[in-house]
Amino acid sequence: MKAISLLSGGKDSFMSLLIALSVGIEVERTITVKAEQDSYMFHYPNAELGSRLSEMMGIENSLVSESEFTRTVAAYSGYFLIAGAVESEFQKTRLEEICTDYGLKTFFPLWRKDQELIIKDFISSGSRGIFVSVAAEGLGEDLLGRQIDEESLRVLKEKNSRYGISIVGEGGEYETLVTCSPFAAGCIEILESEIIDRGIQKNLKINKVRMVNS
Repeated sequence: MKAISLLSGGKDSFMSLLIALSVGIEVERTITVKAEQDSYMFHYPNAELGSRLSEMMGIENSLVSESEFTRTVAAYSGYFLIAGAVESEFQKTRLEEICTDYGLKTFFPLWRKDQELIIKDFISSGSRGIFVSVAAEGLGEDLLGRQIDEESLRVLKEKNSRYGISIVGEGGEYETLVTCSPFAAGCIEILESEIIDRGIQKNLKINKVRMVNS
C-alpha cells in the first residue's frame, strides 16, 4: 500500500507516520502545511520544521501553503492519506471529504485512542520532542522547550484534572516539535529561539536549527 502522510513536526503526526511504517505502508512523501496563521486544520508554530523532520526520516517532503494543500493531495489518487487526528471531528471530516473527492483512502491510527497512552507510546518509542506553544489556562511559558517525558505527562494530567485540557493538546492547548527518534538518521538541534508572547498563547519561535547525528 502506498501513502502520503501529513507531517507537521508535532508528536501526533509523527506517531501516525511511525505506525503506518510499522504495519508495512509505503510512505512515498510527506506533506507539511505552512499555515499563515492559527488554523483549525493545521499545526501553526514552526510548521516548516516538519520538512526537516521528514529529512531525518529519509522521506521526500512537500512544504506547501494551506491554499495549495488540496491540489497537492489531489495528485495522489489511489493512495492512503495518513494524519494524526485524535479527537477533532472538524479535522477528520474535512480530510475525509478531500480524500473522497480525489480518490484517496484515509489512515488515522490515533483516532479516539486513549490520550495518555498516545504520549506514553511516544516516550516509549525512544523519540524525543519539546513543547513549542501553550495556549490554555494552567499552561505557562515555563513549559516551552521542555521535553515530552514522564514528568511533563504528569503535569498535563494534573492540568487535565484541574482545568479539563486535552492531554494530547488536541484543542490547541499546546503544540510540540519532534526533535529526535531512533527510527531517524539524525536529530534536529535548536540553535536559536525566542518566546513570542501573544497573551494566553505563547510560542517558542525557532529561528535556527541544524541536523546532527543521533
